Amino acid sequence: MGEISERAAVRRLYDRFGFGPEPGAVDAGFDAAVVRLFGTAAEAGAPPPALTELPMAAKGDKEAKKAANKGRAGQELALATWWLDRMVAGERATERLTWFWHGHFATSSQKVRSPRSMLAQNQLFRANARGSFTELAHAMIVDAAMIRWLDANDNRKGSPNENLAREFLELFTLGIGQYTEVDVFEAARALTGWTVRRTSAEARFVPKRYDSDPKTIFGKTGDFDAKAFADLALAKPESAAFVVGRLWFRLVSPTPPSAQTLARLVAAYGSKRDIQAVLKAIVAEPAFRDTSSAMVKQPVEWAVGLMRALNVRPAKFDDKTRLKVLAGLRGMGQVPFRPPSVGGWPSGASWLTTSAGVARLQLAQLLVKQAQLEKLSVDGVRVLLGVDAWSARTKDALAGLTDPAQLTAVAACAPEYVVSG
Repeated sequence: MGEISERAAVRRLYDRFGFGPEPGAVDAGFDAAVVRLFGTAAEAGAPPPALTELPMAAKGDKEAKKAANKGRAGQELALATWWLDRMVAGERATERLTWFWHGHFATSSQKVRSPRSMLAQNQLFRANARGSFTELAHAMIVDAAMIRWLDANDNRKGSPNENLAREFLELFTLGIGQYTEVDVFEAARALTGWTVRRTSAEARFVPKRYDSDPKTIFGKTGDFDAKAFADLALAKPESAAFVVGRLWFRLVSPTPPSAQTLARLVAAYGSKRDIQAVLKAIVAEPAFRDTSSAMVKQPVEWAVGLMRALNVRPAKFDDKTRLKVLAGLRGMGQVPFRPPSVGGWPSGASWLTTSAGVARLQLAQLLVKQAQLEKLSVDGVRVLLGVDAWSARTKDALAGLTDPAQLTAVAACAPEYVVSG
């Protein structure tokens, strides 16, 4: 086990709990970065796009359906651009955690087909990003987009649909092996009553659809509803370790924390299930500075970090460029609001395929065209991107490049930038 340099630790802090450092931020030091990232002052941010309810096409009306799909695509573009812009502009860990929870409670607009519901879910993530996991879990178990995504509209008294109950236990709160099939069935009964109208962005409770008979979950019997079911799952001792472990896996290292480290982090999480307390405890752990804790950046993290370094904002791009940005992210395998499954996106070396590498370079070239770049040296582009040092191999690859845009685009695809060291 080795320890990274102080500058590398600052960069890692910005990479893992933000979306990369802005120019000059690394020089302020580790403590200043912690204060900046974990400050509690609210960030203004650009207001979300105004999303109107799209009219429903009559059955068999192909033109109306085509118009509705076009309108939905336009809203999804506006929504994704708005969020990317917030990521670029954000100074605190809130936006990074909003992104984390989007992957944890993965929900895709491809099936939800309601930009307004996806926006409402996104705002829930942001409001609870660093607060209490209890409150976040309560919100998500009756979230409209989640209900649509996991077929909970089909869940009613006498005909329970188990999808949401199962994924809530397996992927969101406990993990595999911590519940029985009886728990899943009974939990599905507890979640009956909640539904979403096709024209609404909010869930509503319909009493006649709710199964009010006693349920037995984790060996306890009662008239458990959605909130009570969530509380039963969170009260299981395995839940704290599971949630903390997911934060560690995505923000620190694919290697699980030691038993001693996990115990300290679970203690910080505590009975209040305090997300912010866990984050602060994580950065104080010696393992956070371990040289072996390198991680490949997810495509969105990489692209947003590059835009921050270049001082460019997606909100100022024209629609053609915005479409190209999303196409580039799609080519790399990751687009906001479109995770591939309820399990979220993959991690690690899966982002390093040949096709992803080509898409990464093309997107880097597109983004540097939006920036005002002056003449740069190999060392100058290192400073611009916040990289601690180039390897000899990367230096050789960059040495012959004199055009600032080309140099920056190629440097942004170098291992030292693609991997958060």
